[in-house]
Amino acid sequence: MRSYQPDLTPPWKKSAPAPEVPAEPDLVVEEAVTGFCGAVIRCEKTAEGPTVTLEDRFGKHRVFPMTPRGFLLEGRVVTLVRPSAGGPVRPARTASGSVAVPGARARVARAGRIYVEGRHDAELAERVWGDDLRIEGVVVEYLEGIDDLPAIVREFSPGPDARLGVLVDHLVPGSKESRIAAQVTDGNVLVVGHPYIDVWEAVKPSSVGIGGWPVVPRGQDWKTGVCRSLGWPENTGAAWQRILSSVRSYRDLEPELLGRVEELIDFVTLPA
Repeated sequence: MRSYQPDLTPPWKKSAPAPEVPAEPDLVVEEAVTGFCGAVIRCEKTAEGPTVTLEDRFGKHRVFPMTPRGFLLEGRVVTLVRPSAGGPVRPARTASGSVAVPGARARVARAGRIYVEGRHDAELAERVWGDDLRIEGVVVEYLEGIDDLPAIVREFSPGPDARLGVLVDHLVPGSKESRIAAQVTDGNVLVVGHPYIDVWEAVKPSSVGIGGWPVVPRGQDWKTGVCRSLGWPENTGAAWQRILSSVRSYRDLEPELLGRVEELIDFVTLPA
């Protein structure tokens, strides 16, 4: 017969039990050991115990065991547990991953703006960040190219209460775009860019249902060359609608674009 062994641990050394939180889809938590922060994608039952898969803002997935006191929720230590059927519904999220605000009205447009190069860039921004932009009162306009960017910035007359953000395609060292962007030195203007020749490439190939974006030889129209290589009709307008319809949320975009757009939104919404 086993004898009773009392717990002699001093009360001040005992860990208080952490609250149990159902790992509902889209719940954003931080794994306590690694600091990885992401939204819950799914829970699974494995031979080693239950696990949870998290997805960070760049679309990276990591799987963690659902150990006691293993996660932080809004800075508080919690224990994730498998959600029960018919449990409470987590707040809905916008396509950009932000928590949706039911019934929120669009804010009156700010004096600040975000400029993008073309119509496709603007449509993609609306597709993913439209709800956020309306709540923040940020208007996105397209330029049809940035060859005249310095003059466009001067005409805009940016200031502390009217900041200007510019998103540039193919902003890489040594490119024509980088030389033009370097001419803009106003502190109330932020010019950022992604490395892709066109914003089409910022959509993940897997979302579009292709193995990868083709390499188009120099001298050819890039969009037409993409259609030709993929065996699509050489109608770039129809091709773009096909691509845009494959984008449901930020998860369908490459991180090189995600980070830049969110950087611009933060910049133009800073208090004066």
